[in-house]
Amino acid sequence: MGGSITGALRTAQSGLLTNQAALDAVANNIANVNSAGYSRKEVQIESRVVAGSGVGVQIGEIRRTIDEGLLKNLRAEIGTFEKFAAQTPYYERMQEMFGAPGDNISISHVIAEFTQALETLALSPEKTLDQSEMVRRASDVTQKLQEMSAAIQELRLQADEDISDTAKRITALATEIGDFNDKIIRYGSTGKDVSDLRDLRDASLDELAQLIDISYFYRADGDVVVFTSAGRTLVDNVPATLTHNAASSVTATTTLAEGDLNGLYVGTAIAGNDITNNVTGGTVKGLIDLRDTILPNLQSQLDEMAAEIRDTFNQIHNRGTPFPGSQSMSGTRVFVSPSTQTIDLDPTGSVDDVNISLFTNSGDQSATTTLNTIMQVNYGGAGTDDDAKVSYAAWTINEVAAHVQGWLRANGATTATAAVSATTGKLDISLNSTSLNLAFRDQSASANGSSAADAQIAFDANADGVVDETVSGFSNFFGLNDFFVDNLSENVYETDVISDSFTASAATLTVRDSSGILGTTVSIAVGDSLATIASKINTATTGVTATIVPDGSGSRLRIAHDSGSSMTVTQAAANTLLTSLGMHVGDVRVASTLTVRSDIEATPAKISTVAVQWDANRGAAGEYILSIGDDTTASQLATLFKTNNQFDTSGGIAALNTTFGDYAAAIVATNANLADDNKADQNFQESLRDSLQLKSDSFRGVNLDEEMSNLILFEQAYSAAARLITVIQNMFDALDRAIG
Repeated sequence: MGGSITGALRTAQSGLLTNQAALDAVANNIANVNSAGYSRKEVQIESRVVAGSGVGVQIGEIRRTIDEGLLKNLRAEIGTFEKFAAQTPYYERMQEMFGAPGDNISISHVIAEFTQALETLALSPEKTLDQSEMVRRASDVTQKLQEMSAAIQELRLQADEDISDTAKRITALATEIGDFNDKIIRYGSTGKDVSDLRDLRDASLDELAQLIDISYFYRADGDVVVFTSAGRTLVDNVPATLTHNAASSVTATTTLAEGDLNGLYVGTAIAGNDITNNVTGGTVKGLIDLRDTILPNLQSQLDEMAAEIRDTFNQIHNRGTPFPGSQSMSGTRVFVSPSTQTIDLDPTGSVDDVNISLFTNSGDQSATTTLNTIMQVNYGGAGTDDDAKVSYAAWTINEVAAHVQGWLRANGATTATAAVSATTGKLDISLNSTSLNLAFRDQSASANGSSAADAQIAFDANADGVVDETVSGFSNFFGLNDFFVDNLSENVYETDVISDSFTASAATLTVRDSSGILGTTVSIAVGDSLATIASKINTATTGVTATIVPDGSGSRLRIAHDSGSSMTVTQAAANTLLTSLGMHVGDVRVASTLTVRSDIEATPAKISTVAVQWDANRGAAGEYILSIGDDTTASQLATLFKTNNQFDTSGGIAALNTTFGDYAAAIVATNANLADDNKADQNFQESLRDSLQLKSDSFRGVNLDEEMSNLILFEQAYSAAARLITVIQNMFDALDRAIG
């Protein structure tokens, strides 16, 4: 009888302790009703059986109320939301910088003001005030381009630094999760409740999902293994370390593809551990897209517009001259080997010619000739650069300079110099005279008074007898009278935007700088991809690096000189590969460096407003003249900005035939559309995230009504167990009295 009473006491005690634990769980639930990330705990009560007989009750398990499938979906959507959210402040800054098309701060508005200044100048090209206003507005355009470029690179640098900070936080979270794993395994193995530790680990997983796309699974012992969507382990037995060393500075040519930016490494910083291109979600993905795609695309658009402004404006500006001509000229084209590089004058027709005239300070002709004429004259001794050459044949750059110098000295400018600078590789001409002025005029034939028309200049950059480039205009070819200059070395070559499916035709490529051929020639086979071409260039050449750089929906093949020296990239006779690729001196960086030529900015009267004209009534058989009121060149410049220009595909904007103002508006609109799209995507993801969060919180959260019901239930059960113990105690007392 005593044993049965003792068993009843122990059974009642189990009920008391079990309901006490249940009440404790209810109390914890109620206390954490407003705690973020807390999951409701459910006490699983089960009958205790020993040797086949019931001996009371016990806590089977304290379970968290969690829908793991819903939670995984929620974390995936959180990562997508955070990708867009990370970009929002950057877009806001870009919106402030780019403005709307009609805003006074927008590039399209600045170009509109420049266009208006050109139109005003065309009406009165001789007015100093209008000349100054035109130069001021031109400087506004270049300054705006520089400011926008600087802001884009500043944002890229900020994104790169944010990637580094995020990598550090990911590492810290991985360590936290690893620590929770250890505690959960250690305490769980001794039968302790670890549900609250699991909640804390979930909070770390939630934050990790915000930063980078993750997948995970649970082992039987309770620990969680976390890895990226691409399969790189972040948390296992030993948590991984993510590292990214932020760049100290970023320019338009700084790219991940070229190795200028450090990778995002899991573990040791080696190429095989770089996950930069494998990240698909989270804050890191948003920052990587900004740094490597979105912002570089905007920079590419600016560079395309800046290069077109430079090239088209300079072509017209080189057709004309300031009144009454120039006493010095400094070219902008760089020649890596002026003693071997050649030009052909009008290679297809041999009729175009370049008039060279000297004028007095009043604009009257002092002396005149043509380029083809002076190239056939011996101005020095046999065997020198200025001896007689063959008509319209290939002339080296040094020979052209020597003959121009010889003619100038023979016609009044006795100390004139014309030579390619050994320092810059550019053609410099100086009359060293204050009474004479020089002007060039392209024309359709050699005869005086022939109609003005751009002369075709065929450039053989590698002295192999094959034309590598054809340029319209003699002065334009050398850049002798450029208005816009970028002061860049010709050390970067790149193709047009090419489809990733491009396959090559057979070709032999050569890369040269002033020291000669760099490495060996590059043999390209039929069917080679852009990546294969880049690999072959890197293998065969020395001192240059070829890379594939993403641009919009395609890519560019970019070749950069490692030491920053000017170079040429040419192909063998009959090859068409470089032509089909659109290989050219890279326009990258142009927007960040473009400026008005310094002497024009200082002296606006040096603008080319006039053009060399033929007056048949002057002299015995007519003469060339310059007139201060001539608006020929000024009108052409004004017309340029009102007519359509062909823009190449760049930065996600398709090839367009439109005005500069409209292209600028397209850049602004593209930026605005990107910002709007990002905002719309963010709002959609926010709605989806909040919906899933609400479902998850409703499932895992604490319901006070339910907890109050459980409180009453467990309280009554506890009271009943306590009452039973009291009864048993009375029975023991009665037994004690009976025995005693």
